[in-house]
Amino acid sequence: MRRGSGWSLFLCFLCIFLSSPVGGQQTDPRIAELRGKLQRNLEKTAAEFDGAIGIAVKDLTSGETFFVSADTVFPQASSIKIPILLELLRQAQTGKVKLEERVELKRAMMAGGDGVLQRFGNGTSALGLRDLATLMIVLSDNTATNILIDRVGTDNVNALLRNAALKETKLQRRMMDAEARRAGRENLSTPREMVTLLELLHKGRVLDAAHTALALDILKHAKDTPLRRGVPREVEVANKSGDLPGVACDSGIVLLAGRPYAISVMTTYVRDAEAAERVIAEVSRTVFAYFERLAGSNAYGARIP
Repeated sequence: MRRGSGWSLFLCFLCIFLSSPVGGQQTDPRIAELRGKLQRNLEKTAAEFDGAIGIAVKDLTSGETFFVSADTVFPQASSIKIPILLELLRQAQTGKVKLEERVELKRAMMAGGDGVLQRFGNGTSALGLRDLATLMIVLSDNTATNILIDRVGTDNVNALLRNAALKETKLQRRMMDAEARRAGRENLSTPREMVTLLELLHKGRVLDAAHTALALDILKHAKDTPLRRGVPREVEVANKSGDLPGVACDSGIVLLAGRPYAISVMTTYVRDAEAAERVIAEVSRTVFAYFERLAGSNAYGARIP
């Protein structure tokens, strides 16, 4: 055999080797089967839901994703409070605001709906920006949210989102603005974009290490939400749910040891609010079972003691 042809044959075998599961990245057929089942289960759940639904899930270890109508734009209700929190902490990081800064609560600031601040007296209390952020996320307090929107600026929240290349995620109104809602000016996002934002947060690409930890700490406060109901109590969930008449959504990071993942489930055109919460919890439970199985097993699927 001529030397040139032998070298060509060697290169051919090398290419085949590197492109095969042995030489390149291995695809475990057993895990591939589990992935396929999860994707089909999510699609089946979505097909049977009475309303529009979008789902996005991302493995923050491997980058693996699961999508169902993930690029559909949905109203966010209170889930839009996640980017408001991140912009507040970004401004604290740069020194533009101080989290200890106190705001005196006035009757004119009070918003209806969720929260407790609307029941406070006129000028009888003052709260720090960090405390307002905690109330915004943990109790979904709309008064606290509007104060923070005014403090950090709607345009700045949207600039943070644009800088993250999130084109469909937009803060367009304050909480409990009935006129804006009648005009169709909703706060918006997609399941894929919310998962992307949460991934960027988890990887420290939105805030520095200290403010990333603070954001996750606030988001991890115990809340009775649909995503939380699908995950065992001992596993932390950093999330924010939201609901409006006809809308229910929940986005967060499930901090499963060894296999954290980001998940966003959004619904709209909902007839039954309880059914919408149940389907989000069902999706959360199904997704957790998949990731827990991977985290709790060895390379051959045997449970780790």
